[in-house]
Amino acid sequence: MSLSSSALAELWSRGVAANPGAPAGVLLRLLDPAVAEARRILCEERGLPQEVMDAVVAHPEFRVRRSFARNPHVPPAQRGRLVADPHDLVRAQLASGPHPRPRQPAPLPDDVLIALLTAEDDDPQLLTASEIVWELLGSFQVTLAFRYRMLGHEHPALRSLTTGLWSWLTPAQREALLTDPHPDVRASAGHYVRSADPAAMEADLPERGHARWVILNNHALSDAVVEASLADPQCRWSIAGNPYTPRDALARLARDADPLVRERVAQRADLDPALWAELAEDPDERVRTRARVQPLPRTRAQCLAVDHEMGEGENDCTCPILEPYEEPDLDWYRACAVSEEVALRRAAATCAALPSDLVARLAEDPDESVRHRLASCHPLAPAETVLAAFVARPRQRPHLLVQSRLPRTGLAHLLGHEDPEVRALAAADPTGRAPVELLTDPDPRVRRAAASNPLFSGDALERLLQDPATAEGAAANPGLPAVRLHALLDAVGLPR
Repeated sequence: MSLSSSALAELWSRGVAANPGAPAGVLLRLLDPAVAEARRILCEERGLPQEVMDAVVAHPEFRVRRSFARNPHVPPAQRGRLVADPHDLVRAQLASGPHPRPRQPAPLPDDVLIALLTAEDDDPQLLTASEIVWELLGSFQVTLAFRYRMLGHEHPALRSLTTGLWSWLTPAQREALLTDPHPDVRASAGHYVRSADPAAMEADLPERGHARWVILNNHALSDAVVEASLADPQCRWSIAGNPYTPRDALARLARDADPLVRERVAQRADLDPALWAELAEDPDERVRTRARVQPLPRTRAQCLAVDHEMGEGENDCTCPILEPYEEPDLDWYRACAVSEEVALRRAAATCAALPSDLVARLAEDPDESVRHRLASCHPLAPAETVLAAFVARPRQRPHLLVQSRLPRTGLAHLLGHEDPEVRALAAADPTGRAPVELLTDPDPRVRRAAASNPLFSGDALERLLQDPATAEGAAANPGLPAVRLHALLDAVGLPR
């Protein structure tokens, strides 16, 4: 095989690996080590038939199984089959989760989580069981609901996990954890009791570092620590948001010279009416707005929702969309959806439980950021709203591309768009006309998408297979029959 033919064959193998119409018998041939990049694409970058997933999970080479463990396109239950894999790097990748990390991560099944969280070191290779657990806890695959279900579990490591829900537990549940027969569970629960003890926290407060920041923001503070923090410009912002900060200190912080400190006081749910009224007339516009946008009474959950939207403003938030700590207050979100305050409408747009009539209203909102938040967060967002967000918000595209709500047809008007990612989406539209002009696009992603369009067939598709600029995309064309796909892999030299 000539050099040019060899290069074409590699492009064909990569294209076949991505071909959504390729049957299992074709895809199984790509597990051969001779086509390493095609094998990686197959295992890591697409959904797979069950027969292929079975073969990957049982594959003798750990790199194949590790690629599958990070595949965001396969169900968590399928990736979870690797929980007892003999290689620690495979288990660690399962714990770390899919890559790129989905904005809305899907949790692993309970039995998989339990196995990872309770694993013990037998014959550690590169990573310990504890290190794999830390990977898991940072992956967003352990939901709040799972933690709550572990209350009363027979394994102490799982009972310890529930102490992180301390403020949402009942007094009886807290007492059960504080008197648990296992010392690790009691110690974990005791940490949360200690966090509400001003004397204990003063004793634990380090002079610097992240631990000091955490305590000043979240834990009970002694009078001495409060006074020292009020005298330190580096600490006043932290205690301005601490739920334990006393009212007399809040009154002083509400008149601080730094508007960021005053704004943080204005964010609190526990403001008394007089202090709220004072901040609503603050000389700084942002402080005034933060107070006025949420009249009293207001809850901490409501404040957090508004804080997020005011902090992001027109920005393009890509933070994970996680399970809420508590059931959303739908009456409040309904009121937000019809508010004149854009920050409240943005908050409403992020509520996945918002009813359809208000979704339709927000989809027509005059503020673009409201519509774009709706597209990213709500399962009922109209297709045209999702498409508009895809076009306007490049950072949202990885998230939107895996949503069934993103239109894949009727995109002819985007074929000439200046952004190559938008042209690539339009180039794959199997309706309308074949995107001939995009076969010579300067961006390889666009050329691949255009050549994979099933509107190309017959002789035209064969010509695309012979052109290095379009060969990979043409091999990914779902219009190619299985016999032709097998022939392409024969040219690569893969065994049947």
